[in-house]
Amino acid sequence: MSDCKAILTPMATIVKSSTIGGVPFSDVSHYRPIVGALQYVTLIRPDVAFCINRACQAMHSPIEEDWTLVKQILCYLKGTSSHGLFFEHSPNFTLQAFNDADWARSSSDRHSTGGYAIFLGPNLISWQSRKQKTISRSSTES
Repeated sequence: MSDCKAILTPMATIVKSSTIGGVPFSDVSHYRPIVGALQYVTLIRPDVAFCINRACQAMHSPIEEDWTLVKQILCYLKGTSSHGLFFEHSPNFTLQAFNDADWARSSSDRHSTGGYAIFLGPNLISWQSRKQKTISRSSTES
């Protein structure tokens, strides 16, 4: 993948889930170590946390579309190697928090995903994105 073309997005907006079915990936022993290594990238690159989590959900039985997702993540990381978390000196100590949730976006299980980001001045200090445990019956509940 060192000669791959850099791309601007880490994941397509619509990705086929492993639970729906598809052509099984032929070499699972090749898929797992790469996705396992990508988990460490999420510590300094929160922009890829969602798509790497999506790839991790297919660890037990990946399909060809999951491998395509992993290759797309690697191409994105190649093109955005200068991105990351940087802390800059600032006299601004304003604490800001942002929160968002989608409603039943996952087509495989209809669970909602929620997340937040907390900034101290211009610096991101905490973030989280997770799938909710229960199924929401409305967008207000999600």
